[in-house]
Amino acid sequence: MASGALILVDTSDPMAVIDMPHFCNEDGHELVETEKTENGHRFLIRKR
Repeated sequence: MASGALILVDTSDPMAVIDMPHFCNEDGHELVETEKTENGHRFLIRKR
């Protein structure tokens, strides 16, 4: 996957709201958007 590519992640894991920002911060990715959905959360991430 190329640098700058956008990744959309849907999850039903309640801990993802903590884990995904940490993952992005640790690996240098940009967390563009977080949205609560009916079944969990959706994250839009820009790859470094």
